[in-house]
Amino acid sequence: GGALPLRPPARAAADQTPPDLARERCKAVTSFYHQPAIDIAAEKPSVRLTPTTMLYSGRSQDGSHILKSARYLQQELPVRIAHRIKGFRSLPFIIGCNPTILHVHELYIRAFQKLSDFPPIQAQGDEARYCVLLQQLLEDHKDVVTLLAEGLRECRRHIQDERLLRPFLDKTLTSRLGMRMLATHHLALHEDKPDFVGIICTRLSPKKLIEKWVDFARRLCEHQYGNAPRVRINGHVAARFPFIPLPLDYVLPELLKNAMR
Repeated sequence: GGALPLRPPARAAADQTPPDLARERCKAVTSFYHQPAIDIAAEKPSVRLTPTTMLYSGRSQDGSHILKSARYLQQELPVRIAHRIKGFRSLPFIIGCNPTILHVHELYIRAFQKLSDFPPIQAQGDEARYCVLLQQLLEDHKDVVTLLAEGLRECRRHIQDERLLRPFLDKTLTSRLGMRMLATHHLALHEDKPDFVGIICTRLSPKKLIEKWVDFARRLCEHQYGNAPRVRINGHVAARFPFIPLPLDYVLPELLKNAMR
């Protein structure tokens, strides 16, 4: 709690955080700072799944693939979250004490707690409750990227060399994307969508996906500027292959919007 008064009096949005709330956040983070479970989990290596493994282990007649997936997540997610908590702990003191960064740090600690406290998944009822927890955590963490950007912007004047923070940001954002994809994949295993196993499309057509986002970008462009360029797609237009469209659904609209401006 004694760290916060060291922050210079400032004009930034961070200083609008009520002092009591900032103190509570600092206390919550500090109370788990030396929690042995986090230290132990942070020492374990992460077990990576390839898209191929996700595809071919994503179906079974008796539904056992869903229980296997849930048990994998129950082992893996706390380890990945503990690695990120370790990253927050290694931030420069003045940045780690920023209330917005503290809030994100606390979100990770609470997620670690909830996932670690969940009883072993033995049956379908356990897995159904685990899905509820995953949905809740996905919702709780949906604004993490915005919050991190806001917190670092508030700390800008204390950062001598922004390159020092790049490894932290790269690892945090990459890890977050990986965890969200794993959780979303598990939840999607319950859906019966044609040509999909979880979040993997077994017959992805790049042409159709691009066309979808071209239509979206053109509508935006017409609304904003009253006109929009036409787009012609050529190359291997008939190609289809197994792929995860989720990252492309983030990247393609941004690329096309920028190209059409």
